[in-house]
Amino acid sequence: MPDLPKWELSHIGIFVNDMDKMREFYTRLLGFKVMDAGEMRNGQRLTFLSKDPKDHHQIVMVTGRKHGAPSTINQLTFRVASIREVRAMHDLAVANKVEGVDPVDHGNAWSVYFLDPEGNRLEFFCDTPWYVAQPHRVALDFLLSDEEIAESTHKRIASDPTMRPFADWRAEKRREFGSTSGD
Repeated sequence: MPDLPKWELSHIGIFVNDMDKMREFYTRLLGFKVMDAGEMRNGQRLTFLSKDPKDHHQIVMVTGRKHGAPSTINQLTFRVASIREVRAMHDLAVANKVEGVDPVDHGNAWSVYFLDPEGNRLEFFCDTPWYVAQPHRVALDFLLSDEEIAESTHKRIASDPTMRPFADWRAEKRREFGSTSGD
């Protein structure tokens, strides 16, 4: 196999049914900005959204999803910096009566999942300090403090033979990739 050029994921595109409802959800609730919008010759509308002015878009929404068609997206995942921010996204979803709110402790990540207006599952997560083999899924209890959550997670996964510091797991993966670059 020839050497591949270096590349990175740039953006995702999703078909939508109700552009106005979806744009409102992603801008009002999640803080995306409309960077551009237009209509193609075939009548399909496009909306380009980003949370970073360096990117013309991180999400492009295109009309054309059949009314009532189920989502084909498993999840759209967004990384946040800390459990405090995962908690904030959980509280935001609950306060706005968003459907499908599901806080999860994966051992190596703390996540909250919920649905956008057309049933696409969103995940907001932060890494824990530990690696543990996946799948690993238990309910995340936001009645606990951030410190209690960390303690609970560590205690639960401590006896798992795959558990180790995430930094060690990442170092091993960098070696496998033949890279010495950092995270």
